[in-house]
Amino acid sequence: MDHDEIARLNHEYGGDWAIQHSERLLHLVAMLGEGVEYDHEAVWLAAYLHDWGGYEKWMVSGVDHNIRSAEVARGFLEERGCPDDLKELVLEIIVNHHGGPADRSIESILFTDADALDLLGVVGTLRVFSMWPRNLQGAVATTKRYREMCIAALTSDKAKKIAKTRIRETDDLLAKFEEETFGIY
Repeated sequence: MDHDEIARLNHEYGGDWAIQHSERLLHLVAMLGEGVEYDHEAVWLAAYLHDWGGYEKWMVSGVDHNIRSAEVARGFLEERGCPDDLKELVLEIIVNHHGGPADRSIESILFTDADALDLLGVVGTLRVFSMWPRNLQGAVATTKRYREMCIAALTSDKAKKIAKTRIRETDDLLAKFEEETFGIY
């Protein structure tokens, strides 16, 4: 698979945010997967393809972005002759990147944990606020909703340990925000 093409398209569809998110996910998976055997190529492909269904070019109203992303990725990978076993693993990771059954692949579990961790802490909170620049009440509510969703999605003990720090950072940031806005938000 042509990584340069995929990274270029990811940037074209999702901008700097998409590239930076993909890179953070790969760092987090590497941390979580230290000492664990997993398919690095499948994780790399999923990191760069997993949100395409949420980008304007591909999104479909009423279809969850993980499902739509898997549909788009399937066509993309098939057009490029991706081997079936690799394609199916990438699609499993994409479909389950916000959580899934306990009996899924280690790649899927690592990726879910990484994606959840990326929505927590300072980076995760600021990321949500950047999506709601004119609706700070929406940003606070979304941050709190993501916090709970991410806690529920975490599987590994290593991810849960990292999450404790990031949850504390999220809570501290929201508390400081509430204090400095006099509770308006």
